[in-house]
Amino acid sequence: MESTKLDAPEGIKARVGWAPGTEAPDRIRQLTKTILAAELEIDAAFIDVSKEEPAQFGHHPQPIAMVDGRAVPMMIRTASFRTATVVAVRDPGLLIGLDIRDRKPDEAALHEIRSHSHLWGDDSAWDSATPEQLVFHWSRVQAVRQADPRGISVRPEQVKLDPPFSRAFTPDRRGDYKLVDLSRNGFVITLAYGVPTTE
Repeated sequence: MESTKLDAPEGIKARVGWAPGTEAPDRIRQLTKTILAAELEIDAAFIDVSKEEPAQFGHHPQPIAMVDGRAVPMMIRTASFRTATVVAVRDPGLLIGLDIRDRKPDEAALHEIRSHSHLWGDDSAWDSATPEQLVFHWSRVQAVRQADPRGISVRPEQVKLDPPFSRAFTPDRRGDYKLVDLSRNGFVITLAYGVPTTE
């Protein structure tokens, strides 16, 4: 599998990997081990990534890394699209969400975007937006939904982006999510991160 380190914000380590004929769980394990081996300065062979957190609120199950039978005190988040996977690892205390998708959406994807999202809060912008602009917008919406602890209970149309797609807001939540474009190799990749609230 080919993989590339991504330029994530301080405190977050991320890589994207892709390989035809591979399964997402295998890519997730390999990328997670690569990131943690560098962070912990140990051989990847000593890292076990066979366990998962239970799925909650529509989120996909996320891996748990173990070393010598103990859980590594870092949160791991993943997203996959066809033959590609992105993994981010961070210390506890930060909400993060990831999204990865093809830079050139098909008609089914464009229909979904137009049906469930809003671009810049101005419906007229849909008429002039290119498919690439639409998929960049949709990727940010989905990354925010993955970061928000309420998961799929936050509907796509409730996620509001602040141009130029650098911040996002969700209903009834104090504070915002920062948005980072990590796109590589024909894939649109978005990282959303924010500080947990007490609400």
